[in-house]
Amino acid sequence: MPFTAQEIANASNAALDFYIKGPALSQTIQDKPLLKSLQDNKKTFPGGKGNISLPVKGDYTTTIQGYNHNDTVTYANPANIKRVVYPWKEIHAGISFTNSELKIDGLSVVDSLDGANTTEHTDREMTVLTDLLDDKLEDMGEGYSRGMNTMLWLDGTQDAKQVPGVLSLITDTPTVGTTGGLDRATATWWRNRALVGANKITISVSSQTLTKTLRAEVRQLKRFAKNKAQYILLCGSGFLRGLEAEVFEKGIYTQQGFVNNGKNDIGMADISMRGVGDFMYDPTLDDLGYQYRCYFIDLNAIKLRPMEGEEMKKHTPARPYNQYVFYKAVTWTGGLTAQQLNTSGAYEIASF
Repeated sequence: MPFTAQEIANASNAALDFYIKGPALSQTIQDKPLLKSLQDNKKTFPGGKGNISLPVKGDYTTTIQGYNHNDTVTYANPANIKRVVYPWKEIHAGISFTNSELKIDGLSVVDSLDGANTTEHTDREMTVLTDLLDDKLEDMGEGYSRGMNTMLWLDGTQDAKQVPGVLSLITDTPTVGTTGGLDRATATWWRNRALVGANKITISVSSQTLTKTLRAEVRQLKRFAKNKAQYILLCGSGFLRGLEAEVFEKGIYTQQGFVNNGKNDIGMADISMRGVGDFMYDPTLDDLGYQYRCYFIDLNAIKLRPMEGEEMKKHTPARPYNQYVFYKAVTWTGGLTAQQLNTSGAYEIASF
């Protein structure tokens, strides 16, 4: 026998919906291997007028000369040092919240000047399903991380007040333009390697075009590498699919097999190619429309340089005297520099 309308209404009035307590489960947090790698290999600087300046050298004057008996010989006076400069920028991320919101959340402000400390109301757990203040702080942390990650990929044209990122250093057109103020057209040694656009690679599972090309490129990238280049190979999903198509066809490129080797704790399976390296998925490349690309980044040459004492600096500004609004913020000051370009490269495959 079906329920009557009166019985349904009575049940609705007698029962409550079941609400799960706890933090809101984020649906859109993804790995940020570029940000992690740059932060792990950062190098601080003390300050300065507005730029980070580095010495570089690619030309040589001295050469050899054959002589016999009293032949006249010549002497060179080398003067080939150049300097590249990169701007440092100031970055801010902040949130605001009102005293009323805290009261709704079962919290009282201890220090009413900046809202730095709060106390919980008695029986707060009876009314609070999700901690509003914790959620706002989590939003600031993830928002800061996302913003920094995107900024460190982009070339800086999106905002003149942000740090020019990897795409300003590893360019699609390395034979033209400037990097760090040094002209790549005249300084042929001041160029990254690039096979993109019209020069993109067309994969072939039978001919192994991509894997053979990458092996040849690694030899060139390591040709001038100082000490031992420390590479990260960051790829979009399309590039990895193309690489998988070739690598899995032959199945001989690693000694241990195609497994996650555990070297990079980014939550994604790697493809390891003996003699080349570990290819890691960077979801941001998909977001930027570069899903068919892979960037070989030499972390010995490309450095994140935060200013000493100015990285993730916390601020709790005083509230306005006539508003019960509180503020929290973090700031970061620094730049991204390259001291060598011919050890890094950009590679693209044709869509398939």
